[in-house]
Parts: sequence; structure tokens; C-alpha cells
Amino acid sequence: MDKSAYETILQRLATEFRTIGHRWGKVVNLCDVPLFVDSRATRMIQLADVIAYAVRRYYENGDSRGFDIIKRRFDAQGGVIHGLTHRIPADERCNCLACRQKPTKPLKNQPP
Repeated sequence: MDKSAYETILQRLATEFRTIGHRWGKVVNLCDVPLFVDSRATRMIQLADVIAYAVRRYYENGDSRGFDIIKRRFDAQGGVIHGLTHRIPADERCNCLACRQKPTKPLKNQPP
């Protein structure tokens, strides 16, 4: 949402809410999410952009160079990734990392 028409208004409202408060009082602990932030404004947004780019390249172009660097950082337990999903039609097969780790179910109209 970089440079959206509402960016300035929403940033002002978020600042007022954080500093002035609301009708029930002032907010002491607020964890805000930067929905309207220029990706050059903070390193965390830049990092999110790089991760999104690496994942998109992996799925759309089969380019795993960036993805191979970050794939061990997704949430996992017992070697099974939980923080990365890939949705495909039920009758299709995929060999991506997320799909390889899904529990195997027989396709419809096929014996188990």
C-alpha cells in the first residue's frame, strides 16, 4: 500500500490515537502494524518485501535462490513447516516444499 491516497490521513489518525488517546483514555501499550508505510521507511518493511519477493519467485518462476536462504526460518515443528502454505486445486500435484510436507491424502476417485 505504498504511497496510497489514504496514507497521510491514516498515519495522522494513528499518531493521534497513539499520542492523544480515545474517549476512554490514553493508550499505554500499542503494537501498531505499518499498513501504510513506504518500504524505504524502515528496515523491517524492506525485509518483509525481500521475503515476499523470494517466496513469489519460488512459486511463480521456480527460482529457489532467495527462498533457499530463508526456508529454514518458517515456523516448523518436527521438521514440518506450519508457517508456509501453498493452495493448489485438489486434483493437482505440486512438489514445492510446503506441499511435500502436507499429509498425503488420496485424490478423489482413486484408491488409497
